[in-house]
Amino acid sequence: MVFPFDGLGDYQLIFKAEHEMFRKAVREFVEKEIRPLAQQIDETDEVPRPLLEKMAQQGFFGLHLSEEYGGQGGDTMMTVILSEEIARVSPAVTVVMGTNDLFSIPLLIYGNEEQKKKYLPPLAKGEKFGAFAATEPCCGSDVAGFQTKAEKKGDKWVINGRKMFISNADLADYLIVFARTSPPPDRRRRWMGLTAFIVEKGTPGLSLGMKVHKMGLRGSHTWEVVLDNVEVPDENRVGMEGMGFLIAMETFDRTRIGVAAQGLGMAQAAFETAFTYVHQRKAFEAPLASFEAVEFSLVNMLSELMSARYLTYLAAYLADQNRPEFTFAASLAKFYATEAAEKIISEAINLHGGVGITTEVGLEKLARDAKITQIYEGANNIQRLVAYRQLVRILRNKGVLGGESSGEM
Repeated sequence: MVFPFDGLGDYQLIFKAEHEMFRKAVREFVEKEIRPLAQQIDETDEVPRPLLEKMAQQGFFGLHLSEEYGGQGGDTMMTVILSEEIARVSPAVTVVMGTNDLFSIPLLIYGNEEQKKKYLPPLAKGEKFGAFAATEPCCGSDVAGFQTKAEKKGDKWVINGRKMFISNADLADYLIVFARTSPPPDRRRRWMGLTAFIVEKGTPGLSLGMKVHKMGLRGSHTWEVVLDNVEVPDENRVGMEGMGFLIAMETFDRTRIGVAAQGLGMAQAAFETAFTYVHQRKAFEAPLASFEAVEFSLVNMLSELMSARYLTYLAAYLADQNRPEFTFAASLAKFYATEAAEKIISEAINLHGGVGITTEVGLEKLARDAKITQIYEGANNIQRLVAYRQLVRILRNKGVLGGESSGEM
């Protein structure tokens, strides 16, 4: 055993020729269509609708969906490539794109065929947008503590509550809403009793509260969502009643790989910017890159970047192989890549000196964006807990751990 895997082969990454072809195509699109708008997006806090339409024409919104539902049939590795390349230039655009996945993934895993055929094709074509209404003002990362309630009345559910920090809520045509449909049996099983529902835009009682003004990821909007006696038919329930917590957790297992890719893209952008600058800028009649301290700094940045890349792509590869280990790898990648991004961006600013804090260079924007990726879709300290608990669960299922025994390592 090569702990925590079974052998050396489990650490391998295998890319297909189409992965590199796809990366080059995305890079070309990003440089042509997104980079010229990146600063405008941050300054105006708006992603232009024509840009979203161009992304839809490229099939970006349906990349991970099968052709049966109007998508491209891409794998997790391709979604990571897409997120990384876009985040190099405009992380906010990846959030607008990735939030759709937060809506579609629960349907793919737990939705019935009618729900998939109704909601997924418009999302894949970029005609409609989705959002994921989970977080509440009371609870943050404590999903089991949600207070929004849904009461069954005949063949309908009546939902009341408030959600907070909901990305794309203003853009969304559909929302996945999590509500408590029954009290938990006891404190130890407080995660039980949550149910997921699809709520469509325009449903009476559904409204936006305050807009959350953020330090970064400007262009991706975050809102409070208010549900006041919102009625939805039972056919809008996703999965079995009481399965909402598991649906949310399985969704995050997959989407947090995309957050790691966002961090990776930002780290890559900062390193490239710093590397170019220190070879062009001179001090004491010599390029900055000729000073040993600067060389050490660049190599440290590169080691963090390459480690983050490996963890992120390993999580994607394991997910594509349907390996259970992808869950803890995804949590490792999420906290490591987003924290590596912050370190690399900070050091890139240091290497630029005073120029590094100007808006023209773009590093200060990356610094603002990177901090948020450490918080959403599971704050990083929560990811450390999740990674450990998932690892222990997997090892116990393999018979490596039994009770308090650590078993063979």
